[in-house]
Amino acid sequence: MTPPHPDNENRPVAALLAPDILALLEEAPGSVAEETEEMHPADLADVAGAMPRERVIGFLSALPAERAAEVLSYLPEELRIEVLEEMSAPEAAALVTEMTPDDRADVLEELEEDVADDILDEMPVEERQETEELAAYDPETAGGLMTTEFVSTPEHLTVESALADVRAAARSGRREAMHAVYVTDRAGTLRGVVSLRALLAAPDGARLADVTHLDVLTVPPSASQEDVARMFEKYDLVAVPVVDERRRILGIVTVDDVIDVIQEEATEDVQKLGGMEAIDESYMAVGFGTMIRKRAGWLCALFVGELFTATVMARFEGELSRALVLTLFIPLIVSSGGNSGSQATSLIIRAMALQEVRLRDWWRVAVRELPTGLTLGAILGVIGVARVLLWQSMGLYDYGAHYVPIAFTVGIAVLGVVTFGSLAGSMLPFVLRRVGFDPASASAPFVATLVDVTGLAIYFTVALLLLRGTML
Repeated sequence: MTPPHPDNENRPVAALLAPDILALLEEAPGSVAEETEEMHPADLADVAGAMPRERVIGFLSALPAERAAEVLSYLPEELRIEVLEEMSAPEAAALVTEMTPDDRADVLEELEEDVADDILDEMPVEERQETEELAAYDPETAGGLMTTEFVSTPEHLTVESALADVRAAARSGRREAMHAVYVTDRAGTLRGVVSLRALLAAPDGARLADVTHLDVLTVPPSASQEDVARMFEKYDLVAVPVVDERRRILGIVTVDDVIDVIQEEATEDVQKLGGMEAIDESYMAVGFGTMIRKRAGWLCALFVGELFTATVMARFEGELSRALVLTLFIPLIVSSGGNSGSQATSLIIRAMALQEVRLRDWWRVAVRELPTGLTLGAILGVIGVARVLLWQSMGLYDYGAHYVPIAFTVGIAVLGVVTFGSLAGSMLPFVLRRVGFDPASASAPFVATLVDVTGLAIYFTVALLLLRGTML
């Protein structure tokens, strides 16, 4: 038997229910739909994930087609692909056809092109054309996110007639967003929006135009998914219409799709901040070759960068040989600068993502980070000086007769390195944005590597200036 899905340990309820449902599939498959009708499709997807892989198709087949399509949309991507590829094209098409248009297009986008084409060929003409139109948009734009299931009515209707249209749409089972009705003129141009609550509360005999809210936010199909997500966040939207150049509604983007975008973008930024290329798939679905390719490039670049630290140390080899005590503080110096730089980079990248700072604000950021870096460096420098003096006075380590100059060398070097790290870390995202790269590429390891090299140079330069004539 195929081992259970690897997420079972995180899904105890699903793991408990799966054996019971498997038993029903063996003994009375016709009762599975009735026994699970109160469960949310997402919970049923968890149950499917806890089953042996070869039983998932049988489980979906025991559910009504519309219900099975909902469960399919909640399955993990790798499991969903496996299920659809194991089904015959007519079986897969019957299931995919029942999905909402945007989910249908997304699911087919995940599949191999020949498999997706076979499924499309088996779908009804209307759904196939609808899916192909949605698939033509870039998946990372408003057009790629939108669904064509929405309710619109002409502005000349009465409220009673508009409510009748809403009831008909709801009964058809083909409308994903029923909380708002979009009002159009006779040419199909978007005129406004009216909430279902406003329709129900309207006085008898009122016309639709009398209760329509004219100031409706819209996006073009080419708008990036990041811009759409920011609009939802700023205006607390539940849905936004996607319109063409004539303001005709092409579809709507709903909040559930935006939540997925936010999760994807956050995951991508975290991966980049960790010093690697973003991975488009879930961790367990990524192949070995892809994982190596996504991680090796940055690691090689960082390794080459760190080689410059050896160059710097070789440059000061003579001084180090005469004052070996300086080597004790190298990890302290470089880590302090790298940590301060990583902090600054993380703050600025997040501020850029939230549009709190823009490219033109670089000088304002520099003005803030310079005193911040100096203050933080002074705090750490005082701790470094105290550490040397305390250890010497307590006899925990003998730094020699020149322990006071050594202490101040450490303190001043830390001050300089932390200040430089804060400035470099805060300015690097602006530089990357200016040359057209994603600021998130200014990863913490990248900043730390940069500051490691410069930090050593600052440390040894300070040592030469303060210890010349004594130890050097």
